[in-house]
Amino acid sequence: MRKVLLSIVFVGGALLALQRGGLDGWLPALSGPAGDADAVLADAFERRVGSLQVEGAGEVVRLLPDDRDGSRHQRFVLRLDSGQTVLVAHNIDLAPRVSGLREGDRVAFFGEYEWNERGGVIHWTHRDPQGRHVAGWLKHAGRTYQ
Repeated sequence: MRKVLLSIVFVGGALLALQRGGLDGWLPALSGPAGDADAVLADAFERRVGSLQVEGAGEVVRLLPDDRDGSRHQRFVLRLDSGQTVLVAHNIDLAPRVSGLREGDRVAFFGEYEWNERGGVIHWTHRDPQGRHVAGWLKHAGRTYQ
């Protein structure tokens, strides 16, 4: 129940901020121990909620070809400790490519979750050059990519 209320407060605050002229680079994060992040993402998936700033980690289970339509994105699938999978779409026009990435590697993330029927997408894993969105990141093998 607490997580549902937290989600409602977060989404309501974000909608109010957008209605009043934008987030101005502020978007609260839903994070904590990995289990908490996994629970938030599981809840968001179940309720088909998106636009959540989240922090978590998972194991790379699939490397995908880059998305070259519009801004280029490095893409890979992470399996969270909960078993849920999420697609990571990391903008490589705005941030360095995660180098040496292999299936089985552990990757931590801080980005925006968007719902889809396959588990969801994590994006905004980089800095916003216009300063309107909270900066995200990926961490792999001791290096931070943003």
